[in-house]
Amino acid sequence: MSVGDPTGRGPWALGAMLGCETMHERVVDPYLHGVRIDSFLVRAFRNYTSFRMARMVRAGLVTIDGETAVDWQRVRGGQRVQVRLAEPPDKLLEPEAIPLDIVAEDEWLLVVNKPAGMVAHPVSDIYRGTLANAVQHHLDCQTSRKGLLRPGIVHRLDRQTSGLLVIAKDHLTHRRLSIEFQHRRVEKSYLALVEGNVESDDGEIALPIGRRPEHGTILASAATDAVNARPARTLFRVEQRLGEFTLLSVIPQTGRIHQIRVHLAAIGHPVVGDEFYDRDGRIKEQPVKFSELISRHALHAERLAFVHPHTAERCEYSGPLPADFRNALTELTAD
Repeated sequence: MSVGDPTGRGPWALGAMLGCETMHERVVDPYLHGVRIDSFLVRAFRNYTSFRMARMVRAGLVTIDGETAVDWQRVRGGQRVQVRLAEPPDKLLEPEAIPLDIVAEDEWLLVVNKPAGMVAHPVSDIYRGTLANAVQHHLDCQTSRKGLLRPGIVHRLDRQTSGLLVIAKDHLTHRRLSIEFQHRRVEKSYLALVEGNVESDDGEIALPIGRRPEHGTILASAATDAVNARPARTLFRVEQRLGEFTLLSVIPQTGRIHQIRVHLAAIGHPVVGDEFYDRDGRIKEQPVKFSELISRHALHAERLAFVHPHTAERCEYSGPLPADFRNALTELTAD
């Protein structure tokens, strides 16, 4: 208990009583009907943990339709929940002022063109310099205080893959987009520069993908000994033949880890500059030097199309090839 605090709830509650924090209101969406108040609040304010939200409920900082909420209370669809955020977020991504190539944005989502070399979200020992850190800073600039919005990374690209990603600003948008991805209603296409002359003008690769059997590896495999293999399907079409190389348009029909890279390597046409996957699914010896044509694997997510989760309009976006990919094609065309 803080000295001089008549509530016994600590200085964070006392600050709220003194009006140091503004009130924030959210309406309960029908799909959240019946959840506990703290569970609802951590969806509405995704940079807060359930523990911290429950503590603010117990402090009397939350109302439901004007009545002070209690921590065991459950919400109903359509109710208006108000909370005085007297405590800071407790799982806030470190915001970083990294420039973003924003293709489109509205109040619910944004589409960005991710550069090669950037990780989508903090993972393992990489917790700064990611796309999520950059978007957190961008969102913080749109709100009255840090952490009111949290970037929802709906899908990911490999670190060295460039191209389009859609990011949700709130829980409902994230949920609806995730369902669209799960039901394969989101259209994605990539450009891939691969080794060798692909004979067929178009085709389909339908090989299950699982984890490689080597202990401790995170790499994937389309071989018969792959662990926990799941069905995977990739469509491709030849865009340009460039001597010993081929430019492909690739459309994944499923979303397995490293799917495009694994499938193309499995049919004898690995992506140029791939760090790991070699012809016929072999793994390259380490350390690996990237191709002389490009200093990363030549894979770019060029197109993204989906039905907007709130307006129901069809949205289609394209991301231009980055300079390194364009330069590689120019060098091959000039030969």
